[in-house]
Amino acid sequence: MATVAPRPFPRRHLLGIEGLSAREITVLLDKSEKYVDRNRRVNKKQSLLRGRTQINLFFESSTRTRTSFELAGKRLGADVINMSAEASSVRKGETLIDTAMTLNAMRPDVLVVRHPHSGAVNLLAQKVDCAVVNAGDGSHEHPTQALLDALTIRRRRGRLGGLIVAICGDVLHSRVARSNIQLLVAMGARVRVVAPPTLVSPLFERMGADVHHDMASGLRDADIVMMLRLQTERMQGAFVPSVREYFHFYGLDYQKLAAAKPDALIMHPGPMNRGVEIDTDVADDIDRSVIREQVEMGVAVRMACLDILTDHLSNAAPADAGAAE
Repeated sequence: MATVAPRPFPRRHLLGIEGLSAREITVLLDKSEKYVDRNRRVNKKQSLLRGRTQINLFFESSTRTRTSFELAGKRLGADVINMSAEASSVRKGETLIDTAMTLNAMRPDVLVVRHPHSGAVNLLAQKVDCAVVNAGDGSHEHPTQALLDALTIRRRRGRLGGLIVAICGDVLHSRVARSNIQLLVAMGARVRVVAPPTLVSPLFERMGADVHHDMASGLRDADIVMMLRLQTERMQGAFVPSVREYFHFYGLDYQKLAAAKPDALIMHPGPMNRGVEIDTDVADDIDRSVIREQVEMGVAVRMACLDILTDHLSNAAPADAGAAE
């Protein structure tokens, strides 16, 4: 009887970066690398997921993430259906679990889910038979954003280990920050979070990041400067005195950037608020800003995730139904 080789990514879902090994992260990044090259060809369409159904279920508005997941699925040949909370039975009072059970009865192959509440995607994944990808849940995680950021850095710097990465801004409410810290620490990078005291948590130090409240010290000799927006939609109360004062102390301009390495890369997951967390000239610096490159990497990363998770699903034994997320 032939033995089945262990899978390089032995997980049923992608719900977060937490718990992934450096090897599993590398598998996802290496697969993404192949799709970067594929996406730069004239003919981008493949039939890898022909006959498969992908449902993008977004309970929060999104432009970059939903569009890139849609592109990713279609370029792989999947039948892609986009759903939003405004157009679903959630508006009529249906619970998340009932929604999950309804969709599960339609037998999709992949659910891509964004939800405003932390842990909601994990709950939904427990109620369906298909693969689930977390496209962002509250302030918890956004795994594919961290993967595309890592891919962007690795392509530009050739490595992740040993680099100094400063993540600046509203880290308290940022799922992007949480996923990035976990990925970068797992891959051997040195991570700093830079924010006013009201926008950090002791959690980040426990995750392996150094906390700074001053841009000059936080950006000193940094290889990568990753800016985050103020997530006012998640704030209950006042966390900063004013937008003007926030930009004065924490907005990235060339004066603050001078503390970083001369060739430090500038990143931002979007959407950007110019003049709040980043100056326009810095954001558009063609030599150092990789913000548009991050968007390109997003499609490749999401193609890789859909490829790997559906391949796993098609070859999984029945006993794998409760495999680790």
